Amino acid sequence: MQIQQIRNATLRFTYAGKIFITDPYLAGKHTMPSYKGISPNPLVDLPCSENEVIEGIEMALISHIHSDHFDQTAQILLLKSLPIFCQPGDGSEIKAKGFQNVIPVNESLEWEGITITRTPAQHGSGDVLKDMGVVSGFILQAINEPTVYWAGDTIWYDAVEKVLKQFQPEIIITHSCGAVWGDDVLILMDAKQTIEVCRAAPEAVVVATHMEALDHGTISRSDLRAFAEIEGITTSQLLIPQDGEILRF
Repeated sequence: MQIQQIRNATLRFTYAGKIFITDPYLAGKHTMPSYKGISPNPLVDLPCSENEVIEGIEMALISHIHSDHFDQTAQILLLKSLPIFCQPGDGSEIKAKGFQNVIPVNESLEWEGITITRTPAQHGSGDVLKDMGVVSGFILQAINEPTVYWAGDTIWYDAVEKVLKQFQPEIIITHSCGAVWGDDVLILMDAKQTIEVCRAAPEAVVVATHMEALDHGTISRSDLRAFAEIEGITTSQLLIPQDGEILRF
């Protein structure tokens, strides 16, 4: 299998012979509003053209429909017949955009030899959760492929630890920019929480994504690497891909 880090939570997968993307965020640099009053978003351009991102894809997997995970540009460019897997509750809004093949993942289902299992996620804590709403992660499993846990927009909490214990994933994808909301409430894993994932699953490879793309992030790739080194986490256990980089497993 391979994963290409595109930008933010947009990843291009080749898995079990299928090509698909996650959370398509295809807007041009600085064309969307700021979250923190620091800069318009996204902070950087895509590493390739929009058409290259979506070329040949056979489905899209969407963790939730915040504007940095399924934006208007993606809604325009994706084929309306493309299978789109999402969490329950988002399907009607995605269908309202004209998409004809929207499949909510209530618990677990199979598509083209790939088992997709929805997992819990928590996009912050306390009152901020009223703003963030419901979000999800997903487990991917297929014959002759590693088990992948895409944690989604979540902080480190007991349900994430439970997923690690239950599924024993070989590859864990975290959103690790340490984004904050409101009164600087953490809504995504920061460096410390990402290292907690590494420690909880020492045999897995952790891939840190959703970095350096939005103005409410507080942790850079170099920040995360430096903290990991201090904590004794190796470069082989924690991968921090640049936009455009392809990881092969």
